[in-house]
Amino acid sequence: MIKLAVAGYPISHSLSPLLHSTAYKILGVEAEFLSAEISEDKFGDYYFEAKNSGYRGLALTMPLKEISIGFVDRVDPVAKQITSVNTIIFESTGSIGLSTDLLAFKNLLKPYFGKKIAILGAGGTARAAIGALRGSGSELSILTRSVTRHDQLHAAAVDLDIEFLDWHRFEEIQDRDLIISTTPAGATDGLSIISTKADFFEVIYHPWPTELAKRYQNLGRNVIGGLSLLVEQALFQINYFSQKEFDFDEMRKELLKVANAAVKG
Repeated sequence: MIKLAVAGYPISHSLSPLLHSTAYKILGVEAEFLSAEISEDKFGDYYFEAKNSGYRGLALTMPLKEISIGFVDRVDPVAKQITSVNTIIFESTGSIGLSTDLLAFKNLLKPYFGKKIAILGAGGTARAAIGALRGSGSELSILTRSVTRHDQLHAAAVDLDIEFLDWHRFEEIQDRDLIISTTPAGATDGLSIISTKADFFEVIYHPWPTELAKRYQNLGRNVIGGLSLLVEQALFQINYFSQKEFDFDEMRKELLKVANAAVKG
């Protein structure tokens, strides 16, 4: 029996326990996958408790992706590149911090490699998206309210030429091929568009659809939802935690089916 959990704050809406439990049942792996509502100030105690209780690993969501780097014994180069850890694996030699967010973005953004992309937001999820574009030759614009995070964002993909724009210049990026929103729920509700040639990628899945996602849907653009990202990053976690090889395409289909059913309630 492997012990696992997803931790973050808030956590009640998380579909991770459902996705992981479904996958382990399919793989024939005995596993217990819990959820824990943990804020940043409580993470240290929780981390050592999990480590000493024989946990196989943790999936981390906001706001724990940055603070966790200071606790793991080793940080994978990919996670180091974007200063964000969303997966911890406990091994006999110590703990490893990884980012399956970046790996998931890489898979989902492939059709847009080499094109014009804009990102809304400047947090850990934005860095994961930027890191996934490293080496892709894409043209990147970032809309942010914060100038203090520019260096960190640039470090996620040093080879890319990144243009930083003020949050209020949203209308100017509608000629891009793809716009990725990495902001919390409600942050983009006030943004409006009349016309666009951009596809839209919304990383959150609760609530769904967001007001902005609806606007792009109504304009007939391709909209990628947060469930796609959630399932994609979970596939890599399941692979790491179970140590079993499986067909990602088949498992993706199954987990998207389960996730969509859960969201529709």
